Amino acid sequence: MLSLPPTAQKVTKVIAENVTKTVYLSLGSNVGDRPENLRWAIAALQSLGEISAVSSIYETEPIEYTAQPWFLNCAVGLASELDPHRLMQEILIIEQGMGRVRTQPKGPRTIDIDILLFDDEQIDSPGLTIPHPSLHKRRFVLEPLAEIAGEALHPGLRKRISELKNELKSDEIVKQFTEQ
Repeated sequence: MLSLPPTAQKVTKVIAENVTKTVYLSLGSNVGDRPENLRWAIAALQSLGEISAVSSIYETEPIEYTAQPWFLNCAVGLASELDPHRLMQEILIIEQGMGRVRTQPKGPRTIDIDILLFDDEQIDSPGLTIPHPSLHKRRFVLEPLAEIAGEALHPGLRKRISELKNELKSDEIVKQFTEQ
C-alpha cells in the first residue's frame, strides 16, 4: 500500500476537516416570546455555518408531555464544516445561552434545536443519533422540513422527506403560524 509523506497526510487531513456538509435542524420554542426565540436561535446558528434555508413557522400542539403551552417550530438548512459531534456541542451552548434548562423530559423550553439530518451520515453514539430517531414520526418536524428539503433522503429509511410526510398517519395539529 502506498503511504503518503507526513506533509501530504497533514494536508489531506485539513482538507477532509474543511468539507462543507448539508445539515437540517429542527427548532422549537414554547416559553417566552416564541417567535423571537426562534429568530435569536437562527441568528446564533449563523456562527456555525451558512444558513441555506429557513421554513415557515408552524404552531404545534405538544406531544408526549401535553400539559404545557403550544410550540412554534421551524426547520433550518445549514451548510457547515463542523463534524456532527462538534456541531451538537455548539448547539447545546446556544440552547444554554438562551436559558434552556432540562428539568422535565419533553417539557417546556425556551429553545430546542435538534439535528435531523447531517448529509447522508448515520450516527448512533451516546448523546447523538443522526438521523434524529423520531424524525419520521413527527408531523411538527416533517411539515417544516418538507417545505425546505422535501427531496432530501432519509439515509436509514431510504425515503424522501416529502414521502415520509405524506405517509405519516397522525392527528397531531400543525398549522402555519402568523404573527399578530
